[in-house]
Amino acid sequence: MRRKLVAGNWKMNGTRASLAELDGIAAAAAAAPGVDVSVAVPFTLIDAAAARVPALAVGAEDVHEADSGAHTGCVSAAMVKEAGARFTIAGHSERRADQHETSHDAWAKAAAAHRNGLDVILCCGETEAERDAGRAERVVQAQIEKSVPDNATGDWFTLAYEPRWAIGTGRTPTLDEIAAIHAIARAKLRHMVGDAADGIRILYGGSVVGSNAGAILRCENVDGALVGGASLTAAKFVPIIEAAAAIDG
Repeated sequence: MRRKLVAGNWKMNGTRASLAELDGIAAAAAAAPGVDVSVAVPFTLIDAAAARVPALAVGAEDVHEADSGAHTGCVSAAMVKEAGARFTIAGHSERRADQHETSHDAWAKAAAAHRNGLDVILCCGETEAERDAGRAERVVQAQIEKSVPDNATGDWFTLAYEPRWAIGTGRTPTLDEIAAIHAIARAKLRHMVGDAADGIRILYGGSVVGSNAGAILRCENVDGALVGGASLTAAKFVPIIEAAAAIDG
């Protein structure tokens, strides 16, 4: 049985003063032993966050695909691991949109992270225009096919479905729509990696908050949540952890 994972993504938010929020998050994680909890923070906070809450899985929001080299302003997987990161996010929709990253870029970053001993949360998801055109399923399948390393296993790899139009908007797909895409994602993973797909967690991301988390997390093939804005404070993030724990219990 796949354990629920509640992962936070702080994006370009937070200073050292913000790290006090991790205390309450770590306490909630300790009170929910059947749920895995992790938080990806900006590069500048990884070392301090990992030192402050060693029991909490702290990660990076991105890494470069190369291990080193002339890549001004970029950070490698080895660098964030040395800083204390246990995982990284790859292929987030905001990087696909704002930095024009491709599915191949996401694949290369996931491979680099694994090569350097990091776990990976790899994201996929359609735009509003793609959903309105009836292409959501095909877009997600194509992104998975081009982004997921062929050696992916649940020991280090997690997939996250995040419809781009739902991120930070307060809008979410219906529960049936979420379940449908997750089922398609599971089937695509099975086609690619065989039985190993049954051990890979698939998270839902996109305006997850305490009030809707329980219903979303009960959808078939939804193994947790990738949470953006609601992960910035313990007051908003803890209810999502508690919702996952209620299902585990």
